[in-house]
Amino acid sequence: MAAEFLQLDHITKRFGPVTALEDVSLHVARGEVLGLLGENGAGKSTLMKILGGVYQPSAGSIAIDGVTASFQSARQSIAAGIAFVHQELNSFGNLDVAANILIGREPRRGPGRLFIDRAESIRLVQPLLDRIKADFTPSTQVASLSIAQRQILEIARALSLNARAIIMDEPTSSLTLSESTRLLEIVRELREDGVSIIFITHRLNEVAEIADRVAVLRDGRMVGALSGGGITPQKMISLMIGRSLQTLYAPPRQPSGEIGLEIRNARTTAYPDEEVNLAVKKGEILGLAGLIGAGRSELARAIFGIDPLLAGEVRIGGEAMRLSSAGKAMGAGLALVPEDRKQSGLLLEESIAENIALANWPQFARHWLVDVTALRSHAGNQVAAFSIHATGPEARLTQLSGGNQQKVVLAKWLPRRPRVLICDEPTRGVDVGARQEIYAKLRQASDEGAAVLLISSDMEEVLGVSDRIAVMHEGRINGMLERHEFSEHNVLQLAIGRPRLKEFN
Repeated sequence: MAAEFLQLDHITKRFGPVTALEDVSLHVARGEVLGLLGENGAGKSTLMKILGGVYQPSAGSIAIDGVTASFQSARQSIAAGIAFVHQELNSFGNLDVAANILIGREPRRGPGRLFIDRAESIRLVQPLLDRIKADFTPSTQVASLSIAQRQILEIARALSLNARAIIMDEPTSSLTLSESTRLLEIVRELREDGVSIIFITHRLNEVAEIADRVAVLRDGRMVGALSGGGITPQKMISLMIGRSLQTLYAPPRQPSGEIGLEIRNARTTAYPDEEVNLAVKKGEILGLAGLIGAGRSELARAIFGIDPLLAGEVRIGGEAMRLSSAGKAMGAGLALVPEDRKQSGLLLEESIAENIALANWPQFARHWLVDVTALRSHAGNQVAAFSIHATGPEARLTQLSGGNQQKVVLAKWLPRRPRVLICDEPTRGVDVGARQEIYAKLRQASDEGAAVLLISSDMEEVLGVSDRIAVMHEGRINGMLERHEFSEHNVLQLAIGRPRLKEFN
């Protein structure tokens, strides 16, 4: 075992009467990849904010290389060699890569050092990009980078700070399989260079692949650790939720029936020259896979009437529908769980009750007034039915974890008993316990006769939840897989534009 770089001992953090962390100890060796796991609300973010100087512990100590440290600010944490790569990327699209990496620390020239030295900036940044084999240059505009490239930029920024420990918070949550594979390769290379990595994610298969050791938080306490061959999804889940879990996925109760949603010769603004033909059966969960940029979300928005459908038609239960607005789509029995719940699915400053009511206002209208009693009663029932962890239906969305926010999105739609349910990345940033509950709700909707279209970049999710998988490539459906044909290889082959399964199996 390499020498320890970081030691957090007996950390406790209280916010008034609430104890967020209690007697948590965490040690990280030089050149070690430590998976830090826990359900949303387990205390991971609080512990990392203490490490980052955002919070100070109520009790306990931090040491770097055996020397006691006290971080009163983020600047002090950075100076000690600790850097963060956040899930919410903090890059500036109007600047180039070099300016983003060196922002606030730019080399200067001229009288009074008033001017940024561009040549020196590029000279400083290029070795950082070379070190992690970035496929862009210091002069590339950040606005032109993909999400995966922006993650790599964040790692380069961390290295520019001479980071000896990098905390990666959900670094692959928005990446495709191939992009995630490249990022994990970078993590391995950093480990070889002696950089310590704290890897926080809900993708347990990645943890099993990359982590040397795993530490698990539950309810603000450290409940266990795994290492080597003991790092398995089953053991990680058991520690995280406090019980064994046979499976995340619920099988269908009965075979799917007639067509519930049919898309014929559809053209969207994302790929106006490509036609999409797709059918989802009643009682079926059809997974829609593909690389980021393949046109999946744009198709979902066009089906739901948010964006225009340039050509083709949408048929619900065999009947052609003109869904020129979200309101008309709702009237036809469609529901959409959007890709970005915070921007498009919820009113974060409002209560659970008000959010749940967004798609159901006529139910609570009494002569142009809202029946508040009926609304609160309905919301309370949904809080219970969806196991939303909150103080009650009046709790603000900002007080909830990501998993509970996503449950509110589902609680808004599912009581309508939609004929067609479109879910775009329904478990992004959601912990394993909430995932199981969300999958069960999707299966329940399909069992009640809904045609469910599941769009996901999480390969394990697509393979586990779907009854069939359609794979998009550059705006068209490149292939359809039945359950006996499911594999990561087959999905990825179709996603990158290779021929249909019968031609490459």
